[in-house]
Amino acid sequence: MSDFVISEDIHKFLEVNRSLFEEKLLSVAVNVRDKINEIHLIGNINLLDNAHQLVLLVVDQKEEEVKAFAKNEGMVWAKYAMTLSFKLEWIRAIRKTFWEFLYQFDVLTDNTEKKSNIFYTETSNYNELIDSFTNGFFISYSKYKDELIEKQQKLVNKLSVPIIPITPDVSILPLIGTIDTNRANIIEEKVLLEVGRLRIQTLIMDLSGIAEMDNEAIKLFLKLLDGVTMMGSKLVITGLRPEIVRNMINLDVEFGTKATTKASLQKALQDYLKVDTIKNNNNSLVDYF
Repeated sequence: MSDFVISEDIHKFLEVNRSLFEEKLLSVAVNVRDKINEIHLIGNINLLDNAHQLVLLVVDQKEEEVKAFAKNEGMVWAKYAMTLSFKLEWIRAIRKTFWEFLYQFDVLTDNTEKKSNIFYTETSNYNELIDSFTNGFFISYSKYKDELIEKQQKLVNKLSVPIIPITPDVSILPLIGTIDTNRANIIEEKVLLEVGRLRIQTLIMDLSGIAEMDNEAIKLFLKLLDGVTMMGSKLVITGLRPEIVRNMINLDVEFGTKATTKASLQKALQDYLKVDTIKNNNNSLVDYF
């Protein structure tokens, strides 16, 4: 009997006994068993359907389909941040259950006395494809996870420098949180690009939300002030906290002609915008800020 005919028979055997296969699989994967419905709800992943699909692809020696299946699975698990330990246990359970059903097939077809070379080849082929699925899954998971992290970081970086145009000539940059060296570099790059793109004449930088700024970040901040003034934009700084001012004094930092300071963002808006126009607006910036 040819390998192709045997594979066809095993394929049919697994399809006919699918319910028994799933029952056995769930009894082996004890930790995953209680998470079946949860995983389905989170990522629309039917673990039982996928397990059945995988073993049939392995039996049919569909190498490319196994790789594609693994890639897709890895992306989905990464996208919905599902627990990898469950996937590992599930794959181990699939392998164990699969081999138990292969043995049952051999018993029913009276093939328990297989020649060692045939058994070795069969074992090697099946295990190689299951290993290929496992490796492909984790490579896909890792790659897609890294891409998600990179996209999220870019989004965070973009949102961390929210330049808001108020008039064609005036924009506001409200900064919050901690400014370290990395973020200071991001702010410098973003601000200089936006000053040029928007042709900002006056940039109001509100630092009232800044909790901390280390010494290196302060030095980079001064470079940013130089860059903005070199581009012909007037710089107004508001909301400097006492602790940040102390750090600047310790570093002998002086703004000089680089920037004008105001006590608050509201004060800066009153000075640089037409107050009467703002007051007549129901959604006035003065009231908002």
